[in-house]
Amino acid sequence: MRSFSPVIYVLFCLILSASAQFQFFEQMFGGGGGGGQQQQQAPQNVRSDSSWYHGNWKDAHCSNFLCPHTLSCVDKPTHCPCAFPDVEEKAELGEGIAICASKGGWKEGETLRKIELARKGFL
Repeated sequence: MRSFSPVIYVLFCLILSASAQFQFFEQMFGGGGGGGQQQQQAPQNVRSDSSWYHGNWKDAHCSNFLCPHTLSCVDKPTHCPCAFPDVEEKAELGEGIAICASKGGWKEGETLRKIELARKGFL
Protein backbone atom coordinates (compact mmCIF):
# COMPACT_ATOMS: atom_id res chain seq x y z
CA MET A 1 0.00 0.00 0.00
CA ARG A 2 1.33 3.35 -1.02
CA SER A 3 0.89 6.48 1.13
CA PHE A 4 0.46 10.07 -0.05
CA SER A 5 3.46 12.30 0.11
CA PRO A 6 3.28 15.18 2.60
CA VAL A 7 3.36 17.74 -0.26
CA ILE A 8 0.27 16.28 -1.90
CA TYR A 9 -1.49 16.11 1.47
CA VAL A 10 -0.72 19.80 2.21
CA LEU A 11 -1.89 20.86 -1.28
CA PHE A 12 -5.10 18.89 -0.84
CA CYS A 13 -5.78 20.58 2.53
CA LEU A 14 -5.09 24.04 1.06
CA ILE A 15 -7.48 23.44 -1.83
CA LEU A 16 -10.27 22.30 0.52
CA SER A 17 -9.66 25.27 2.83
CA ALA A 18 -9.72 27.78 -0.04
CA SER A 19 -12.88 26.24 -1.45
CA ALA A 20 -14.64 26.49 1.92
CA GLN A 21 -13.55 30.13 2.32
CA PHE A 22 -14.86 31.08 -1.13
CA GLN A 23 -18.20 29.43 -0.39
CA PHE A 24 -18.41 31.31 2.90
CA PHE A 25 -17.74 34.69 1.27
CA GLU A 26 -20.10 33.93 -1.59
CA GLN A 27 -22.91 33.25 0.88
CA MET A 28 -21.97 36.17 3.10
CA PHE A 29 -21.92 38.76 0.33
CA GLY A 30 -24.58 37.24 -1.93
CA GLY A 31 -22.33 36.07 -4.74
CA GLY A 32 -23.92 35.96 -8.17
CA GLY A 33 -23.39 32.25 -8.76
CA GLY A 34 -26.25 31.11 -6.59
CA GLY A 35 -24.94 27.55 -6.57
CA GLY A 36 -28.45 26.13 -6.38
CA GLN A 37 -29.20 28.10 -3.24
CA GLN A 38 -32.30 30.24 -3.14
CA GLN A 39 -31.69 33.99 -2.94
CA GLN A 40 -33.99 35.97 -0.63
CA GLN A 41 -35.59 39.05 -2.12
CA ALA A 42 -36.43 42.20 -0.22
CA PRO A 43 -40.17 42.80 0.21
CA GLN A 44 -41.68 44.99 -2.48
CA ASN A 45 -43.47 48.26 -1.74
CA VAL A 46 -47.17 48.40 -2.49
CA ARG A 47 -48.10 50.16 -5.71
CA SER A 48 -48.43 53.93 -5.68
CA ASP A 49 -51.86 53.84 -7.31
CA SER A 50 -55.13 52.64 -5.82
CA SER A 51 -55.35 49.34 -7.73
CA TRP A 52 -54.51 47.23 -4.65
CA TYR A 53 -57.27 48.94 -2.66
CA HIS A 54 -59.81 48.65 -5.50
CA GLY A 55 -58.98 44.97 -5.93
CA ASN A 56 -59.65 44.29 -2.25
CA TRP A 57 -62.75 46.49 -2.30
CA LYS A 58 -64.22 44.60 -5.30
CA ASP A 59 -63.56 41.23 -3.64
CA ALA A 60 -65.07 42.23 -0.28
CA HIS A 61 -68.58 40.86 0.27
CA CYS A 62 -70.89 42.94 2.46
CA SER A 63 -74.68 42.86 2.51
CA ASN A 64 -74.95 46.10 4.52
CA PHE A 65 -72.41 48.95 4.44
CA LEU A 66 -68.74 48.50 3.49
CA CYS A 67 -66.59 51.05 5.33
CA PRO A 68 -64.36 52.84 2.84
CA HIS A 69 -61.31 53.23 5.11
CA THR A 70 -61.20 49.82 6.76
CA LEU A 71 -63.29 47.61 4.42
CA SER A 72 -65.27 46.52 7.49
CA CYS A 73 -68.85 45.36 6.98
CA VAL A 74 -71.21 47.19 9.36
CA ASP A 75 -74.93 47.96 9.69
CA LYS A 76 -74.62 51.68 8.95
CA PRO A 77 -71.86 54.21 8.16
CA THR A 78 -71.60 55.56 11.70
CA HIS A 79 -70.62 52.07 12.90
CA CYS A 80 -67.40 52.09 10.83
CA PRO A 81 -64.35 51.63 13.05
CA CYS A 82 -61.35 53.92 12.91
CA ALA A 83 -58.48 52.50 10.90
CA PHE A 84 -56.00 53.17 13.74
CA PRO A 85 -57.93 52.92 17.03
CA ASP A 86 -54.79 53.19 19.17
CA VAL A 87 -54.18 56.74 17.96
CA GLU A 88 -57.61 57.80 16.66
CA GLU A 89 -60.90 58.57 18.32
CA LYS A 90 -64.26 58.34 16.54
CA ALA A 91 -66.65 61.27 16.72
CA GLU A 92 -70.21 61.27 15.41
CA LEU A 93 -71.19 64.61 13.92
CA GLY A 94 -74.87 63.78 13.55
CA GLU A 95 -76.96 63.04 10.47
CA GLY A 96 -75.09 59.75 9.91
CA ILE A 97 -71.67 61.37 9.69
CA ALA A 98 -68.74 60.06 11.72
CA ILE A 99 -65.06 60.99 11.58
CA CYS A 100 -61.89 59.62 13.06
CA ALA A 101 -59.57 62.22 14.56
CA SER A 102 -56.09 61.89 15.99
CA LYS A 103 -56.02 61.61 19.78
CA GLY A 104 -52.98 63.84 19.67
CA GLY A 105 -51.74 62.89 23.13
CA TRP A 106 -54.54 64.68 24.97
CA LYS A 107 -56.33 63.18 27.91
CA GLU A 108 -59.30 60.84 27.39
CA GLY A 109 -62.22 62.51 25.61
CA GLU A 110 -60.28 65.71 24.84
CA THR A 111 -60.48 65.15 21.07
CA LEU A 112 -64.26 64.84 21.15
CA ARG A 113 -64.53 67.97 23.32
CA LYS A 114 -62.40 69.99 20.89
CA ILE A 115 -64.42 68.77 17.91
CA GLU A 116 -67.64 69.82 19.64
CA LEU A 117 -66.17 73.25 20.46
CA ALA A 118 -65.13 73.65 16.81
CA ARG A 119 -68.63 72.68 15.59
CA LYS A 120 -70.09 75.38 17.82
CA GLY A 121 -67.60 77.92 16.50
CA PHE A 122 -65.64 78.40 19.71
CA LEU A 123 -62.33 77.16 18.26
